[in-house]
Amino acid sequence: MASVPFIPHMKARVLTVMSTRSQDQDLVSEVALQNGLKDRDTALASSPSSQRRMVPSFGWHPWFSYQLYDDSVSNPTYDGTPSGKVAHYDEVLAPAPSTKDVSFSEGLPDPRPLSDFIKETRTRLEQHPLAIVGEIGLDKAFRLPQSWTAADEAQRDEGLTPGGREGRLLSPHRVKMAHQATVLQAQLRLAGELGRPVSVHGVQVHGVLYDTIAECWKGHEKEVLSKRQQRRIAQGAEDFSEKSKSDHDDEDPQHDHHKGNLENARSGPPKPDPKPYPPRICVHSYSGHVGMLKQYIHPSVPAKVYFSFSIAINWGAGGGEKTEEVIRAVPDDRILVESDLHTAGDRMDQLLEEICRKICQIKGWGLREGVERLGRNYREFIFG
Repeated sequence: MASVPFIPHMKARVLTVMSTRSQDQDLVSEVALQNGLKDRDTALASSPSSQRRMVPSFGWHPWFSYQLYDDSVSNPTYDGTPSGKVAHYDEVLAPAPSTKDVSFSEGLPDPRPLSDFIKETRTRLEQHPLAIVGEIGLDKAFRLPQSWTAADEAQRDEGLTPGGREGRLLSPHRVKMAHQATVLQAQLRLAGELGRPVSVHGVQVHGVLYDTIAECWKGHEKEVLSKRQQRRIAQGAEDFSEKSKSDHDDEDPQHDHHKGNLENARSGPPKPDPKPYPPRICVHSYSGHVGMLKQYIHPSVPAKVYFSFSIAINWGAGGGEKTEEVIRAVPDDRILVESDLHTAGDRMDQLLEEICRKICQIKGWGLREGVERLGRNYREFIFG
């Protein structure tokens, strides 16, 4: 929060700020009221010195998914009692904490109903019409931090938003993938219902992540025509065009009226078309391989899937060569950039500039051309 005053002075024109857990949902909303973009038409047209530089994002990160329980089922994992709290964490964490240390579960927050969080998120999204859903997803590598000790509490940095690790050692406990998937799919459905894009996190679980997301659009896949079918349609269109050419030459005023209505519709903000899956998806700091990428951009996929890259994640731990191969394979209109940093200001600008230069170099774009492309992609992802 201490870095928020730097936002209006940054080189970056717009930042997408992600919420992740219970403690930061209201904080993101409050900052957006002061710094958030007001409407899509003037979002990027105002002065670069404008304070309005933020798109808020509301979601529950997989690292904190254990704090929610699915209350839509007949036998929820939590019944509101102390013993029920232990039972919930035994059910959603592996290994089950009570087998060795019941106090670990007792030190965790009381679980919240998933339906309550979805209801609250819907309200926040309606309050912020340009907001997206995120950061959500799946993570196989994450382990919960150890419980707070008195010494940890005494050394806490009060400037940090509560709920983070803050240097604590890691426990052996991970959130079961099935539970993470339940929380993820509930948020994907909400995004689809409201027509909002989503930012998705995926670590060491690329196949399961794809399957979990694809489950939402099952039965809504686009028809993929063979090359022979495409040629037949193209030939038929040519024949129709020649036969009907004279009809179009004598258009009446009513045709012009309909054309005007169509242009007006295009100039206004698109109305959400509720679906069970989000219209646009960004797999952020994408670390999967080219083969998985091709599944996301297959012509049958009804959602438009983007891939963002960051210096912090994609060039860490020697992953640069693999990342460059993936970036070359990403369609030019599906690539985004990010800092993946938790503080605004000069460092974030530096990371954004560095990733822009990297992508332009890999893609063979001139710097101006590349930055303009990335800007267009961002506007398309956020606003449709």
